[in-house]
Amino acid sequence: MGKRLYVGNLSYDSTDDSLRAAFSEDGRTVADVHVMTDRETGRPRGFGFVEMGSDGDAQAAIQALDGSMLDGRNIKVNEAQERKPRSGGGGGGGGGGNRW
Repeated sequence: MGKRLYVGNLSYDSTDDSLRAAFSEDGRTVADVHVMTDRETGRPRGFGFVEMGSDGDAQAAIQALDGSMLDGRNIKVNEAQERKPRSGGGGGGGGGGNRW
């Protein structure tokens, strides 16, 4: 089990501070919190990541918080998965130009 957790279905009102407060309840240690935001608008995207102080704290947080209410929404908490490498793009082949 890893210490990094994915938190989904966050309210757009959720902040790093509200996430940190929820995950540190019951004496759990929180190392880092980040609510993901849209690059262009700065608005929260509805999910974030929490890094716990230990594997035990991470497991306890999942058991305590998965499905619980935070800022008016039932959140989803599970172990974060490593991001899969993206393919090189795809571009579509160029089009061939105009023959006339």
